[in-house]
Amino acid sequence: MTQRTDIRRGRGEHLRAALRLSADGIPVLPLRVGKVPFGNCPGCAKNVCGGRPTMRTPGPCLCAYPCHGWAAATTDPSVIGSRTWAPAWRSAATLAYHPGGAGVTVVDLDDPAAIQWARETLPATRTVPTTRGEHWIYRGTMHGANGVRPGVDIKSLMAYARWLGPGTGSMAALPDAVRALAVKEPSTPHMPPQGLSVPLGGQRGTCPHRTPTYLDRGIAMAEQRITGATEAVHATVYRTFLAVLSTHGRCGCLTGAHTARLFTAAQAKGESARHCTDAWANALTTLGMSHV
Repeated sequence: MTQRTDIRRGRGEHLRAALRLSADGIPVLPLRVGKVPFGNCPGCAKNVCGGRPTMRTPGPCLCAYPCHGWAAATTDPSVIGSRTWAPAWRSAATLAYHPGGAGVTVVDLDDPAAIQWARETLPATRTVPTTRGEHWIYRGTMHGANGVRPGVDIKSLMAYARWLGPGTGSMAALPDAVRALAVKEPSTPHMPPQGLSVPLGGQRGTCPHRTPTYLDRGIAMAEQRITGATEAVHATVYRTFLAVLSTHGRCGCLTGAHTARLFTAAQAKGESARHCTDAWANALTTLGMSHV
């Protein structure tokens, strides 16, 4: 059997698999080499269609060709097996599906470190091996996001994922811990590192805490809150910073040593130094203290 015959057989299998999946209500589309969708069809070349639907507009593709990325995914066998899609299947390198259209969310774990984080943080669910890691599939949808953590992407609504098989294990409901990964604090300028080495300016004068013990106890409780987080670590760190600043941030007693303790606790949970700095700056802005 020649290599060309092997390739043709593989591409025929993509089409047959697409038809089987569509019968189960899973919207599918072909991908070319590089795991990217096919280019615009002649009627949509150079965006003459106005880009509707586009990669940011929900809904099925309005033309007969698979030209709008995830939005081209369909369960219609007359489209999947049509002559207009035939050239795409003949040159397809792999098969993809629209997770959101199938009612699921894929947590794409790209490396062993990401898989270990998921095992320690997320509820067990159906898993599918990938080339470099695993897909963890949950029942439920959300807006996807890339790079929510090192080696972690979320694919659901308005996204596509490679079809690599049905996976193993029971599918769990989409947990809040995954939803929280896509929640970002308001964008603010990156806080200069030197801002962490001095007390927050705030309102000088008599300290309302009366004793240093009150502040130390507050910092210790904040450390425990971060350390004890079993899910939604991003959101927990931000909310903890917000609570510390709202209570201790205006009297001038909160120093870089206190902040360093909080950052150390957060980084021990897997947060990056950049995320800690941004979360701190965002909390300052939220409280109207960004000038401090």
